[in-house]
Amino acid sequence: MTGWLAVAGLGPGADALITPEVQAALSEATDIVGYIPYVARIAPRPGLTLHPSDNRVELDRARAALEMAATGRRVVVVSSGDPGVFAMASALFEALEGAPDPAFDIRILPGITAMLAAAAALGAPLGHDFCAINLSDNLKPWALIERRLRLAAQADFAMAFYNPRSKSRPEGFARALDILRAECGPDRLISFARAVSTPEQALTTVTLAEARPEMADMRTVVILGNSATRRAGRWVYSPRSAP
Repeated sequence: MTGWLAVAGLGPGADALITPEVQAALSEATDIVGYIPYVARIAPRPGLTLHPSDNRVELDRARAALEMAATGRRVVVVSSGDPGVFAMASALFEALEGAPDPAFDIRILPGITAMLAAAAALGAPLGHDFCAINLSDNLKPWALIERRLRLAAQADFAMAFYNPRSKSRPEGFARALDILRAECGPDRLISFARAVSTPEQALTTVTLAEARPEMADMRTVVILGNSATRRAGRWVYSPRSAP
């Protein structure tokens, strides 16, 4: 049996948003590797082995997937959203760095990111230049996060924030909001999109003056508009022309 390895994005939550390409890879796989809640989205079936693991062992997970594929297994490493956006694709290539190219095929299968699903649900808040920033300081220092926040705000980017607030670091998002108020002023629109594309989806748009840290959790994507972002009825959008 010839092995292969695919790193696949499962999209933001709804099964309907998993791409046909990813569905096909999942149907052919012998092994699914990934963070516990993402692997839980895959239905068990005969001939398929599930390998859930903790979210802080990404390199170990990547190495295990490579080893299985080298023995002839058909392995899919699953991420939510897109595997190249704060997810497992970069961990896989880090595990490969400095080693000979594997004899088996490796594919990165894109998915719909939580950021883009949230933007679509809200309207078009990322309609002009934007950036994405992961607010978790697990893998980078807070000083770097703060610098990027300030520079992106000064450049007037719309911004999408991943991992805004967790139980283990509830203070980080409050600090981020303080920085954004200082750089952008109180009237900038900020949107909170929780559990996008699932039955629990909840959307809220307020001004920075009204934003509170407890509006976000780890299932929330936060989108800050640029200086031209405005409302159109119940939607929020950023015009395609420069502010």
